[in-house]
Amino acid sequence: MRLGIFSKTFHRPTLDGNLDAVMASGLDIIQFNLSCAGLPSLPDAVDMEMAVHIREACEKRHLHMAAVSGTFNMIHPDRQKLRNGVRRFRHLAAMCHAMGTSVITLCTGTRDPVNMWRTHPDNDTPEAWNDLLLTVREVVNIAEEFQLDLAIEPERANVVSDAVRCRQLLDTIASARLKVVLDAANLFRPEEEKPLADVLEQALSLVGEQVIIAHAKDYSTADGLKYVAAGTGELDYGAYLRLLQDYHFKGPLILHGLSENEVPKSAHYLRTRMAAVQRNVQ
Repeated sequence: MRLGIFSKTFHRPTLDGNLDAVMASGLDIIQFNLSCAGLPSLPDAVDMEMAVHIREACEKRHLHMAAVSGTFNMIHPDRQKLRNGVRRFRHLAAMCHAMGTSVITLCTGTRDPVNMWRTHPDNDTPEAWNDLLLTVREVVNIAEEFQLDLAIEPERANVVSDAVRCRQLLDTIASARLKVVLDAANLFRPEEEKPLADVLEQALSLVGEQVIIAHAKDYSTADGLKYVAAGTGELDYGAYLRLLQDYHFKGPLILHGLSENEVPKSAHYLRTRMAAVQRNVQ
């Protein structure tokens, strides 16, 4: 398990400036976003020249692109916006290998027409689920065409909101192209009394074999649930990392949900916890 970071944590006007900032942080694994190269996260057109430029810029700095973000609202109530999301997703997929990655990360979306990170009561309807299956089958076909893996992240406000729903999606689609991003903070439910370590163990028992990326942010309940930088909240990272180790997770642990000035403290915190888990294994 190696530590990485969302490239868009570092706000710079140019790709070179962004990647230099990643390098300066001491991290060498990124989950990339095309916004860091001055493009929309889902591009309006295939730009192979830019894709090659991004790969060469990463190689020059010995940065490994574990994945690129391809999130769009996969159950958007506006059919035209949904179709546009799929179209632009295909453009991103066409650029991936030239950029130096074979993984696109995704979230499943919400019926909220404005904010895909806001829950909606219609997310739990059979219609929303059926719409999701149609979209996922379409993007899986695109992934097959371009020889990519798609990593779905369960999100509290999305139609795939937990590991149970994620397992249901994996079983229904039944494609080796479909993988999982696990974020422990996303699985915390303040209304539930079950310890998060138990929730995580259940999640890994359900989807552990498909987890190829783990995310590292934290949560606080001091003033209502909010997400904070890793190591500054209430998440038991010792338990999280031990469970990832127990389930033989070999992928990157990607920092996100923090400001640039919080990176050194969170990176140090996670490296310390990761080293402690490794010592206990040995």
